Amino acid sequence: MDVSILVGGQAGDGIKQAGVIIAKIFNEIGYHVFIYDDYQSLVKGGHNFSIVRVSDEKVHSHNDHVDLLVAFNQDTIEKHKWRTKETIYDSDKVKTDGTGIPAQSWAKGKGSALLRNSIFIGAICKYTGVDLKIAESIIKNSFHKLLDENMEALKFGYDSVEKKHDFKKIGEPREVMTGNEAISLGAAAAGMKLYIAYPMTPASSILHYLAKYGEKLGVVTVQEENEIAVANMAVGSCFAGVRTMVGTSGGGFALMTETVSLCAQSETPVLFVVSQRAGPSTGVPTYTMQADLKFVLNAGHGDVTRVVIAPGDAEESYLLTGKTMNLAWKYQIPGFVLVDKHISESTFSAELGEVKPEEPKLWDGKGEYGRYKLTEDGISPMAFPGDVYTCKGSSYEHDEKGLTVEEETDMINKMQEKRLRKMEVLREELKGEETVKVYGNPDSKVTLLTWGSTKGACIEAAKELGLKVVQLLYLEPMPMWELEKHLKGRVIAVEVNATGQLADILGIKEKILKYDGRPFTPEELKKKLEEIL
Repeated sequence: MDVSILVGGQAGDGIKQAGVIIAKIFNEIGYHVFIYDDYQSLVKGGHNFSIVRVSDEKVHSHNDHVDLLVAFNQDTIEKHKWRTKETIYDSDKVKTDGTGIPAQSWAKGKGSALLRNSIFIGAICKYTGVDLKIAESIIKNSFHKLLDENMEALKFGYDSVEKKHDFKKIGEPREVMTGNEAISLGAAAAGMKLYIAYPMTPASSILHYLAKYGEKLGVVTVQEENEIAVANMAVGSCFAGVRTMVGTSGGGFALMTETVSLCAQSETPVLFVVSQRAGPSTGVPTYTMQADLKFVLNAGHGDVTRVVIAPGDAEESYLLTGKTMNLAWKYQIPGFVLVDKHISESTFSAELGEVKPEEPKLWDGKGEYGRYKLTEDGISPMAFPGDVYTCKGSSYEHDEKGLTVEEETDMINKMQEKRLRKMEVLREELKGEETVKVYGNPDSKVTLLTWGSTKGACIEAAKELGLKVVQLLYLEPMPMWELEKHLKGRVIAVEVNATGQLADILGIKEKILKYDGRPFTPEELKKKLEEIL
């Protein structure tokens, strides 16, 4: 059972909310769901659409072709009629073949054009054979205004179409969440107490989510005046012992890069979320890209120590955000969660694992305290302001107590080497962790190398063609010890950027790239692979 439904209209029609409700209905009866949201940088007008994919197997991507097109306006028909032969549409605003429902006139007669959402949700339930009572329960939890009218609209839509599928309950519901929601929950589970940000798509929904649920999660949420203030405020809070995360996209992160160096020098464990969008500059601000990889790996001047991870779905976003928070505090280095719009704003079925905070190396209170004490593993015991000892943090090169050194060349060498030793210890730790994932045919002579949001399309295309997939989770330190085991034979890198940034780093010559702001679909990737294999 695998069905895709496209709902389209203009900004202001409630298209995204309709998609989420549809997904929740199918999730309630045990199906896996995935939603791809496509929208322009407009408050009203333009063209928005959501593709909701429902399956009895796990899915992380959407299809080009859909089983049902639900059109709120004529523009949706003109843009998407190539995708399907089955259409349900608003006959007051659309002329086409299929099943027309006078949704606009009916909804206005009941007091609100937004009732069209419930009409079409009811129609989808009938089309797919879902019990209407499931939808009624979801609607009751989703709408607080015009509840009776929404229930009536749901029934009107249900009675207006014919049944074409028979989706019965097959299991229990899972969590349904976006990648950004999973990032928020993972950081909170790992002990985050403060989130600081300035709004920038596609990271903004972390700010919105934590502002709404922060009290329940035990997280204080702050919106600062710009990204420079955000990053530097986070340095102060982490210095005081508060686990802090900041979130932004490429243009905002450009303003934070000086602070990345400050974090490395002062050994301050700020957690950065960088959600990529199409660039350069403002680019295409509501669409996706994987073009900030080299930027994040090289941000900051000097020899900057850091850990960078790249989750490929909501479950990994939850687990790996928590892992990165713990590693940042354990090794006292800046940590990075590198995602993109496709992960941040897509909606996934998720079964979340266990995340909990891990205690960093703390000072035992004995003797004279030195914040930057030279140690064998490079990790100095931490202490925080507020007790009887003196805590120092410094952007200058310093001695063990944090006092500036300029003429002491031996101490400068020792401190540089101390910070780099932490990375060697981190590499050894990661050799016991899952740093890459392998899918598909292990005996294939062709391997697809993927990272981040290209995971879903790669897994499905590889399954169709009998290929192997290697997904890289950690980008810094780069787990070459693990990659060398799996990248044998013909290797093709699949990336959503124009230059093949990961392929370039690893010296991989063959690559399939996409850079129009849209993610790969399994059908599209399969076609490209068939052309070159």
